[in-house]
Amino acid sequence: MKPITDIARKLGIGERYLELYGKYKAKVSLDIFKKINRNKSGKYILVTAITPTPLGEGKTVTTIGLAMGLNRIGKKAVVTLRQPSLGPVFGIKGGAAGGGNSKIVPLEDLNLHLTGDTHAVGAAHNLCAAFLDNVILRKNRLNIDPLSLAFRRVIDINDRSLRGSFDITPSSEIMAILALAEDLPDLRRRLGRIVVAMTKTGRPVTADTIKVAGSMAALLKDAIKPNLLQTIEGTPCFVHTGPFANIAHGNSSVIADRIAIKLSDYTVTESGFGADCGAEKFFDIKCRSSRLSPDAAVLVCSVRGIKAQDFSNLKKQIENVKVFGVPVVVAINRFSADTNQEIDIIKKKALAAGAEAAVVSTAWKDGSRGAWGRRRFLLGGC
Repeated sequence: MKPITDIARKLGIGERYLELYGKYKAKVSLDIFKKINRNKSGKYILVTAITPTPLGEGKTVTTIGLAMGLNRIGKKAVVTLRQPSLGPVFGIKGGAAGGGNSKIVPLEDLNLHLTGDTHAVGAAHNLCAAFLDNVILRKNRLNIDPLSLAFRRVIDINDRSLRGSFDITPSSEIMAILALAEDLPDLRRRLGRIVVAMTKTGRPVTADTIKVAGSMAALLKDAIKPNLLQTIEGTPCFVHTGPFANIAHGNSSVIADRIAIKLSDYTVTESGFGADCGAEKFFDIKCRSSRLSPDAAVLVCSVRGIKAQDFSNLKKQIENVKVFGVPVVVAINRFSADTNQEIDIIKKKALAAGAEAAVVSTAWKDGSRGAWGRRRFLLGGC
């Protein structure tokens, strides 16, 4: 690993904008917007997938590999990703930092606490829940209906004994808000509008109503700053926020993308789940908040995924992205057991379904080389 100050310098981020967390990770101050706002925006690429099988299709590996491949051919590329949740990390799914020769480092830090953003979200969420309980306990002057409470506590691990009363932290509305906010004042306004309960006369009770939103924003004053890490080949990577796609919009932060797109030729980002979930929320929710529009989308699939779902899923997911007017490149994440015949069939089906190109990615095995090559690999399709 290179010192994170070197990675930042290569990207055009001076040390005055860095808040170091050791030698290999840092937060980036939002003051950098004053420096980069007039920069030309680079290209914006979304990586999504067919409906994932339990083991995943390789979206993160492909996202990282594509950015590293672009850097390999002389482009200036940046990755933007969500931070993993400790629930999946310690569950069956495992970490979310890529793998093989296409991953983010330091791997253990990313998969565990990183810089504490998820803990800050949990603290802000649980503070709001405590305020709400206290308002009801102390004579309930706001006339809140106790049966209408919509703000359970959160914790970022799988704890079976708490399932009846707790949610997992990435499902918090605060995590989704943090991912969509454009600055600290915007974050404060959005937090204040959270509906936490109803009065007995049917009026909404918000975080502002119970006078907790300011304190919540104070707890998140550092969490709103994106984290800068690097890939195994030294490509810069912003890791920021972690909303799940099944209960939120499933994309990394607007702030990280807005910084990355002003500092690079290409920003490669990833949405959660399949294109019918995370990608649609990327277009309908994140892009409307960020006012950014992607130039292309990469749809990841695998032979084993196609065998589990057949080709109708691939066809529909291509359609789901194209309906937004964005060209689609299908990336076939190749495993060692896949045959050339299987790969060729997927390519033909993908092109027939409307993909601009269908190409093989071997980024897990080969790193940037697995995403680069004349028409054969991923960059040929892009």
